Amino acid sequence: MTAEIDKAAFAAMAEDMPSDGNLQAALFDAVCDGLSSAFLIYDKNDLLLFASRQVLNFFPIPPQFLQPSTRLRDFLGAVFDSGVRHHDARARSAVTRDDWISQRIASHWRERFETTEHFGADRWVRFVKRRLPSGLGVCILSDISEVKKREEQWRLDMERVQLTEDILDNLSFPLFVKDRNMVYVAVNKAFCDKYQTSADEVLGRKGVDLFSTDIANRFEESDRHVLETGEMSISRQRQIARDGIERDVVTRKQRIGKPGRYFLVATMQDLPKDGADFDEFALASEIKENSDRSYRRAYVPMAALQTASRRPPAMETFVPENFSGRKILVVTADLAAESAALKMLAKYGFEACSVHNENEEAAFLDVASSLGIKIDLVIVDNQLGNRGLELAERQNVPALSLDGSQLATELTFLIARHFNRNIRGKPGDSIEGSVDDWQIATGGEDSGFQILVAEDNDINQIVFSQILEGLGYRYIIATSGDEAVRLWSEHRPQLILMDISLPGLNGFEAARLIRRTEKGGGSHTPIIGVLTQAFERDRNECIDAGMDDIIMKPVSPDILETVFQKYMRASRKAQVQ
Repeated sequence: MTAEIDKAAFAAMAEDMPSDGNLQAALFDAVCDGLSSAFLIYDKNDLLLFASRQVLNFFPIPPQFLQPSTRLRDFLGAVFDSGVRHHDARARSAVTRDDWISQRIASHWRERFETTEHFGADRWVRFVKRRLPSGLGVCILSDISEVKKREEQWRLDMERVQLTEDILDNLSFPLFVKDRNMVYVAVNKAFCDKYQTSADEVLGRKGVDLFSTDIANRFEESDRHVLETGEMSISRQRQIARDGIERDVVTRKQRIGKPGRYFLVATMQDLPKDGADFDEFALASEIKENSDRSYRRAYVPMAALQTASRRPPAMETFVPENFSGRKILVVTADLAAESAALKMLAKYGFEACSVHNENEEAAFLDVASSLGIKIDLVIVDNQLGNRGLELAERQNVPALSLDGSQLATELTFLIARHFNRNIRGKPGDSIEGSVDDWQIATGGEDSGFQILVAEDNDINQIVFSQILEGLGYRYIIATSGDEAVRLWSEHRPQLILMDISLPGLNGFEAARLIRRTEKGGGSHTPIIGVLTQAFERDRNECIDAGMDDIIMKPVSPDILETVFQKYMRASRKAQVQ
């Protein structure tokens, strides 16, 4: 009795179970549902073997066109008749039904074929077609509309970001943005021009890495107040321009963003001198004003703005407490330049003296050393030659070589730059606050740049710039031998790349002068000669001039990196020892 019941139950189950073909179709449909895609499978005769029901989600065609043994041509004809198809905007004339079907069948016979078609206003469908060696064909349809929408939104966002960056870069006044950790995350071109730097040297760094401790402290106080309270900060700061003229700069800071993601945005603008108008009024084609001039409006042609330089001059922050009491010796035979320099230095609180030649300089430095008086800086008129720099170097006193024009117009600017950049980040001068709030760079001497490149050719300058930026080194380029010696004297880089054919002092002469100045000082800057042709006499003259090694043009990242690893590490090790 039990056996009969089991047989009856099994027979009933067998009637309810689908056949093998139906089971495969159900399995394919389940897979298509899981992948949110539609499948078409056809044989070498272009007859459908399987078409998932999800095809109807893409094309409103009668279900009978999805039945097995349906010709692929008939299926495509039904799709064309439904009106849901991609229209090629580049086609000069409408495609006929037969041509459209022939094109689609041809694509189905390609071994691999993928395309994306746009249906209607906002629907995108991706077709993936494969033809196997046996002749069996597979076509997979996927709706990628959401992906396309996200890509389009991303593209629009990128265009808005690029537009915003272009607007900020073309502003005539400096602007910078900091995050909640006081790290620079955005600067415009005017900011970089003002401080004679580049965006790559500023972004990702903090104020203590760029300015002296006192200046960074002052900025830090207002930055944190703005970020913590949301109040706007406005400050007025006296600065010295390269032309020696003092200007008041107004800095405005405000907080933007949402809690947890606040940013600080700051703008800087020079106040006109002596109540004068801003520069745009001098370029205006038309100015309207009321009777007491309390309201003025100007129209400025774009051509005039493009012709005039709208970028601010290089400037240095003026901090009286940084300058007051510092001792400076001026070496010049020009009585007029001497008088003007001493008056200017006294105005800013320096203790300044002057001598008229190298012998007086040597005697003055010897007496000061014997009395324990520290000279903070020596200013040498370059008309007296380079012995003045050598004398200062022997006494381990920083020195600047200036020409007559610089003594008359740029003296205070260059001195401010020297002290602002050379007292940065000294031990014991760390900014108040938690150690966790600050990341002070310790890799190498952070005097502004690591590599001095002496190169006068514009193309070679671009090559060196691209390579050094790619390798992550800070660098500066000198276009003459005289400039190379001056920059070396001011900044003492870790390595010099010296072209031998330079205007003024050539590479050999510049290297000899640097080596003579180094004698007795205990320091040694690696100098690498850069040669165009491998002449033996050039190699020998490089060695005779005191160069450490030579490389050949054209240079490459691998060549330079090898040189840097060899000489900069050795130089750093010697300094530590």
